[in-house]
Parts: sequence; C-alpha cells; structure tokens
Amino acid sequence: MDLRGRAVLGVNRLRVLLMLFHTMARIMAEQEVENLSGLSTNPEKDIFVLITEQADISLTRGAEVKGHCGHNESELQVFWVDRAYALKMLFVKESHNTSKGPEATWRLSKVQFVYDSSEKTHFKDAVSAGKHTANSHHLSALVTPAGKSYECQAQQTISLASSDPQKTVTMILSAVHIQPFDIISDFVFSEEHKCPVDEREQLEETLPLILGLILGLVIVVTLVIYHLHHKMTANQVQIPRDRSQYKHMG
Repeated sequence: MDLRGRAVLGVNRLRVLLMLFHTMARIMAEQEVENLSGLSTNPEKDIFVLITEQADISLTRGAEVKGHCGHNESELQVFWVDRAYALKMLFVKESHNTSKGPEATWRLSKVQFVYDSSEKTHFKDAVSAGKHTANSHHLSALVTPAGKSYECQAQQTISLASSDPQKTVTMILSAVHIQPFDIISDFVFSEEHKCPVDEREQLEETLPLILGLILGLVIVVTLVIYHLHHKMTANQVQIPRDRSQYKHMG
C-alpha cells in the first residue's frame, strides 16, 4: 500500500488526520510444494518443487476511504482496485496509572488486510488464488501521548498472519503523520510525537554539531584564560633569580 503525495484526509466524520501515509503490503507464498514423484526413477525418492511468489501492493490515489470515530476507539478503512484490497486500522485510547499519576495514550491496536490473489495487477498466476485475510495479533504500535499526533519518517514493519498459513504478509510504513483522537481543528495536527528511530537519527545528526560547538567554546575559553594569565604575570615585579643581585634591592 503506497499513498503518494502529501495529502490530508478527513473522512466520514472520522476525524483521523493522515498525512503522507506510505505503506506497503508484502505478500509471500512460501513453501507451496508440488509433489512430482512421477519424475523420479527411484520409487523411494520423491521430487518436490518449491514455489515462492512475492507481491508488493501499493495503495493508489483515488482509494475509497471510510471510517468511524469514538471517544476511545477510531477505525480507518481503505479500499482500492474494486475492493480487491481492503485495509482496516483500529486505534484505541487508554489511561494508565504511573508514578506521576494517570496518563492517557493512544495506539494502533489492530490491522486487517484483505487481498485477492486472483487480481492480475499485482499477482501473476498465484498459487491458491482467491481472497485471503491477514490480521495482526496483540498489536501495540504507534504509541503516542493523548492529545498529540504521531510522526515517523523512518520505515517500520508490522507482520500480519494470513488466513493461508503458507503465506506471510508484512505491512511496511514510512513517512507517517497521523492523529485519530483529540483533533482541535479539522486538517490541523496537534504537537508531533516523534518515533524513537527519528529521535535517535536526529540526535546522531545534531550530536557532532553540539560536540563541535563545545570543543570550540573550550578552545576560546582556554585562549582567553591564557591571555589574561600572560597579561597579569607580565605586569608583576620580576624577582631576580641571581642571588648576587639581591644587594642592590632595598
């Protein structure tokens, strides 16, 4: 699923803001095995052929978007290619007791992806062609403090379990900006909550600059101290090191 372009969607009174939501579902049929025993001249040995297929499914523009919202639950639904593909995402808001008192957060709690492997755009002669459903299990993703939007440029992956046990489905997210609760104004995001990967990358980018500034400051301070020390010692009376010169003093 791949939604290109920076667009904000507000759909069906589901006040979910979604900006540049780039996601892709990768479906792999693994270990589809066909017994070709008839090709073996040895009756005690079977010949098996391992068939592996992979499809990258992009979310196209013009997809049908629906959903509903509630105080503690919001759901986003996206359909495309004549509903051959359907993505449903459930968000929940929860309260937790912490040492600082009760705190509320929201998260992505469930993902369901329905795909039709008989659809010819992304699948070519798929094994076990037909509609399949992939679901997440005990998902806790995009965790964000209540009242804030979630933003993450880095790539994230969510594994889904397919109804066909021989297939695996991976949803890939990148450049996500989303807020399903506490929208103050339509099409306006609240303060961003950065994902840990983005924060770490930002720190890695700024740390050399900070260290460079600190090093430069240390050098400047050292030079200033040296200059002041040199100036102060230059104005002091110099005591002769040669003891023979002491008789001329006093």
